[in-house]
Amino acid sequence: MTDIIIENVVSTIQLTAGLDIQQLAEKIHDSKYDPGEFPGLALHFSEPKTVALLFPSGKVVCTGTKNIEDAENIMNKITSRIQDYGISIVEEPEMKIQNIVASSNIGRELNLTSIANNILLENAEYAPDQFPGLVYKMDGLDTTLILFESGKIVCTGAKKLEDVTTSINTIKDKLSSMGVL
Repeated sequence: MTDIIIENVVSTIQLTAGLDIQQLAEKIHDSKYDPGEFPGLALHFSEPKTVALLFPSGKVVCTGTKNIEDAENIMNKITSRIQDYGISIVEEPEMKIQNIVASSNIGRELNLTSIANNILLENAEYAPDQFPGLVYKMDGLDTTLILFESGKIVCTGAKKLEDVTTSINTIKDKLSSMGVL
């Protein structure tokens, strides 16, 4: 089993049909709102280090958590805070995971040119003059893996932890069948 580190979980929740962001910005003193710069209200949390963005549509985007439980806890804090200001929320709002970014390290250097030219990675793109990583789109999953010469692998696009594990283990198996590992 490969060691996998969750780097970021991006989640969303639809709390209301609409929010008066200007009014919320005046009530929530530790928020940041500059409509000329960005249309959302930013709430920063220190533990875990997270940013939640509240939009006039009533949607909230949370980024920076390292696991799904922390994302749920932050969303619960925001929901409570919004309700404390007398704002009604939709019945049973459902948090959705939009993207899980994870990393792993295979522990050895990779020859990305050789890997990119191997027929087993037909969905691979490698243009080292534009980007130092080999980009590989997984078949059957909405994930993209980025392989670096250092042996580091970044997985993005997953909506479930199982997809992260499957993606990273699949690329390791492909590299092994190429004789790279």
